[in-house]
Amino acid sequence: MKIFSAKYDYGRKKEEKNLNFIEEIVEADLQSGKYTHIVTRFPPEPNGYLHIGHASSICLNFGLTKKFPGYTNLRFDDTNPVTEETEYVDNIKNDIKWMGFEWQNEFYASDYFDTLYEFALKFIHAGLAYIDDSTSEEIALLKGTPTEPGKDSPYRNRSIEENLSLFERMKNGEFPDGSRTLRARIDMAHINMLMRDPILYRIKHAHHHRTGDKWCIYPMYDFAHGQSDSIENITHSICTLEFAPHRELYDWLIEKLEIYPSHQYEFARRNLNYTVTSKRKLLQLVQDGHVNGWDDPRMPTISGLRRRGYTPESIRDFCDRIGVARRENMIDVGLLEFCVREDLNKKALRRMVVQDPLKVIITNFPEGVTEMCHSENNPEDIAAGMREIPFSREIYIEKEDFLEIPTKKYFRLAPGKMVRLKGAYIIQCDSFVKDENGEISEIHCSYIENSKSGQDATGINVKGTLHWVSAPHAVPVEIRLYDRLFSVENVSTEEGDFKDYINPESLNIITGYAEPAILEAKEGESFQFLRKGYFAVDPDSTPEKPVMNRTVTLRDNWAKAAEK
Repeated sequence: MKIFSAKYDYGRKKEEKNLNFIEEIVEADLQSGKYTHIVTRFPPEPNGYLHIGHASSICLNFGLTKKFPGYTNLRFDDTNPVTEETEYVDNIKNDIKWMGFEWQNEFYASDYFDTLYEFALKFIHAGLAYIDDSTSEEIALLKGTPTEPGKDSPYRNRSIEENLSLFERMKNGEFPDGSRTLRARIDMAHINMLMRDPILYRIKHAHHHRTGDKWCIYPMYDFAHGQSDSIENITHSICTLEFAPHRELYDWLIEKLEIYPSHQYEFARRNLNYTVTSKRKLLQLVQDGHVNGWDDPRMPTISGLRRRGYTPESIRDFCDRIGVARRENMIDVGLLEFCVREDLNKKALRRMVVQDPLKVIITNFPEGVTEMCHSENNPEDIAAGMREIPFSREIYIEKEDFLEIPTKKYFRLAPGKMVRLKGAYIIQCDSFVKDENGEISEIHCSYIENSKSGQDATGINVKGTLHWVSAPHAVPVEIRLYDRLFSVENVSTEEGDFKDYINPESLNIITGYAEPAILEAKEGESFQFLRKGYFAVDPDSTPEKPVMNRTVTLRDNWAKAAEK
């Protein structure tokens, strides 16, 4: 028996942040003595990778048992062998751990297949279930409509003995897929259509990732769900809102079996704009090659977000901010981006990387000489220290940081103008060179002596500061500029195939030049590229060629575009 050391003040006032409605239910149950502790479960289907919607459920289920006495089980709903793979199981476990949560027990619905089969026999013996030979089309036709009652199946009144015999033969593999089902005998005129003799078991001659070929009949989700909860003594079985109509069947099955009365609660799914979270649609994107796998950084999967550079802290913060509600709504992905900016601003090391290089020659700096400059690794974290940056006669700046004819409030480099190079000197543009196409190919500048950052004795005040990279020391870097996967806010409201709205600019790959410190970067490590955004080291990265994924820009560029 598990002993709980956690102390909880049931008579306390609510915390500064109000409890959500699920937390209020749990608090009331504990305070009334209904439970001494709670047990929740996170029940993913191992038929795909977890996405940002699952992150909310993870935070809710595991968060409850961090806040209140109790524990959370991880239970895989592996009742459909056709779609399930061990790869998905392993990835789901990795994602939950990466998110910062640990489960008390690891279970599978398949652990209970023998028990569920016995439960099914109990229903047949009680006259509460029967074998139906009808096709799926015939069953649907007899189901009725929300305003019209259904009609009894012609097989509904089979004898208990015949049903037991047929169910045994189903189990023994004597019938083909789809030829027979086990249905609960409830009420074909019930106002809740899910109570109109729902299917409990179907035939599937398929290899199961855990039970192998032992079974060729598998329980439906509705039959496995509540019974698995009951077996594990789950106190609060938390589902998304689409399962609210299923609660009546959940309760009916538990009541008739006279087993532990787990109870289901529903909260609203949170949809994220500019993406999709349907596993079916995500699988299409993967299988059709629109993305490079489930962990493509454009995908809303937890694996994709991790590869892109999102942190577990930022995702947990996002889930906390959107909260738990009773009604579905659309969440702006800008909030998720805000959360990761907030987190990375505090912890990401700063580096200078030029993405669209323009060569600058500092004519009064000696050739062949390298001078070391210094800059802070993170101005938000003094403990991060300083780093050395090589400075030389030839450097790269961004093309956009020079204008031949500057606008009125342009404070970057232009003919006769001065700017400061971050961590280095003030330079002044003296002249520039154009190529045969009329494009500016080279800028000639002079540096101001005694203007070095931290040692400036010139008294010169300049308004612009540029990032830069020493050309002889520049490290070529593959930069993957990721953006939102879809070009429309809500794909589900658009006409036609959802794939028609994939953002053609969701990925652009360029080669940039970074300061040498980038070679120390490790896989998954995050950086702020000065004035450009936050980037993470991709698993494709090598010591010879770093590969960096853009996590997010420094500012919400989409919001600016919307304003225009």
